[in-house]
Amino acid sequence: MQAFEEEMPFRLHFLSLLPANNPRRFAYVHKVYGASNVGKILLDLPVSRRAEAADSLYYEAYCRIKDPVYGCVGLITILHQQIYDAQCQLARIQAEIAAVSSQSQSEVQQYQQDENVGPSFLPEQTGVPNSTSFYDISTWFD
Repeated sequence: MQAFEEEMPFRLHFLSLLPANNPRRFAYVHKVYGASNVGKILLDLPVSRRAEAADSLYYEAYCRIKDPVYGCVGLITILHQQIYDAQCQLARIQAEIAAVSSQSQSEVQQYQQDENVGPSFLPEQTGVPNSTSFYDISTWFD
């Protein structure tokens, strides 16, 4: 009788983890693991971890039914491939940004060099002292 009393709260808790309003969830877990095994797994865990474990068991059972060969490992492999593809795409985009940035940097430098090379008749480039500016024509008519 005592064993039944101890087991009864667990059964109620077990039913709350795999509720009757979601029969597919219970069916998947039962089909893959068996209700007895799920009960043992959950009973061995602290109460605070049981809901998380039930969710994990359901997810793994669902993946195993959808993909009997690979189960959740197949999905993990697909996700790893997507991460790898995204990292490769990011590396390509970063390389393109670096190339465009380098190209525009060299264009700016070329433009600055072209600006520094002006007509040779400017006073600062001909050696004429700056006191007689090219634009100051007042001294021409004395």
